[in-house]
Amino acid sequence: MNRIHNPYRSARYVISAHQLKQLPADSGYEVAFAGRSNAGKSSAINTLTEQKSLARTSKTPGRTQQIVIFDLDEERRIADLPGYGYAKVPEKLRAHWQKVLQRYFEERECLRGVVLVMDIRHPMKPFDQQMLAWCSAIGLPCHVLMTKADKLKRGPAQAALHKVRRALPEGASAQVFSASNREGMDALIRQLNEWYAMPATG
Repeated sequence: MNRIHNPYRSARYVISAHQLKQLPADSGYEVAFAGRSNAGKSSAINTLTEQKSLARTSKTPGRTQQIVIFDLDEERRIADLPGYGYAKVPEKLRAHWQKVLQRYFEERECLRGVVLVMDIRHPMKPFDQQMLAWCSAIGLPCHVLMTKADKLKRGPAQAALHKVRRALPEGASAQVFSASNREGMDALIRQLNEWYAMPATG
């Protein structure tokens, strides 16, 4: 049960951007959510914001083909990045997003951190490792959210967490999370509060 104040319930949809120039002004605080298309990224955002359909969830992974921006307040935003690694998209579109996302990470000065969503049963795929390498190369903090923790018993879930933590580059962290039973919500909120410079919560 979530016991601390959740400032992310105020999230509201702003824009779906196909190009970086369509994004809001590069100021304030932005945190990006990234992950494979079937890792549970949309469900994690919906659970965090306590809004059932803020981020689209689908039985067909890969529906997010833009950078989707949600405002928290005038200074703070969530950026939902296109799912990668699974979506059946044309090669031209895949190449476009590879280029756009690389520029996004290198040029977006308001970016404070990346929440990298992984299915706890299938962590550290090559695309996940590439994302961690990108973040490490530019000194951007990365927090791994190991979703669907309810699909494993506590022992195997903790073993998977420790294995991922051992493989993380410097500046990265990891936790378990479940959208179904809200396990890990407090830890995620505290991490985001730090990046967004939110007032301390209980």
